[in-house]
Amino acid sequence: MAAARLGLPRLMLAMLVLVALLGVGVDGRNHVHKKPPRAGASSRHSRVGAKVGTVASSPAVPPDDDATAPAPPPGGIVPSDPATPFRPEPCVFDVRAYGATGESTADDTEAFRAAWKAACAVESAVLLVPSDGTFTISTTTFSGPCKPGLVFQVDGVLMPPDGPDCWPPSDNRRQWLIFSNLDGLTLRGAGTIEGNGEEWWNLPCKPHRGPNGSTLHGPCDSPTLIRFFESSNLVVRGLRVENSPEFHFRFDGCSDVLVDGLFIRSPANSPNTDGIHVENTERVGIYNSKISNGDDCISIGTGSYDVDIQNVTCGPGHGIR
Repeated sequence: MAAARLGLPRLMLAMLVLVALLGVGVDGRNHVHKKPPRAGASSRHSRVGAKVGTVASSPAVPPDDDATAPAPPPGGIVPSDPATPFRPEPCVFDVRAYGATGESTADDTEAFRAAWKAACAVESAVLLVPSDGTFTISTTTFSGPCKPGLVFQVDGVLMPPDGPDCWPPSDNRRQWLIFSNLDGLTLRGAGTIEGNGEEWWNLPCKPHRGPNGSTLHGPCDSPTLIRFFESSNLVVRGLRVENSPEFHFRFDGCSDVLVDGLFIRSPANSPNTDGIHVENTERVGIYNSKISNGDDCISIGTGSYDVDIQNVTCGPGHGIR
């Protein structure tokens, strides 16, 4: 009997445990799924759902964090994208950093030569003539070969010495700026290249327009303002070029030349001031420019072909020939 009395409580305890387990199973089969929180719902609702067993999934794309998002690469280019190769930011070589003063009466020639030497050795370089100065340099040849993508940017005023009396005796009197043996050079800017040509036009030996359309004969030496020699893939864009002693631009032995958006001006009585002269040069496009001068607007010499001229305003002058 004593054994039976001791076994009864144990049996009752086992039955209570079994009932408790069966009760949990019933509740488990009838549990209620809570709806996921609405879009835009506060984080408080997400936490409430988590307490009753709802699993909150992370969004497919994490939200932006302005404080931690990496800065985009220059120009929006993704360096790792093979379809868009990385292009470095241009390296600017300001002529002032090489000693140019921009005070018009000073000779800044050596500063320009030093800046050119440095820029020529760097890919995608810009030689900068800044907008807040007037820079005077004597006859200079900017020669190559140079690294690809070189830009000569004239935003200020660039000019030669003022007339033949100021011209250095050792300098060439037939040309001023010479760009030679280059591939892919761009000459551009919002500035002015001033030729200071008046004293050259008035030399006694210079041919002049005489009365009744006649010509008073010469000739004598005077410099072409800008000459490109034995170069290819050239771009000249956006400049104002005035009062050249002789031709404003001359292309000799060049190929693949684009001239666009130039404003060239000299007085109607300025002798031999052709706007653009092309000789022994092929594949040339001259577009969207205005040329007013004392001689040919555009002259095409021997050995030149595939010259396309569109939307160019000429006059006064002798037109295109």
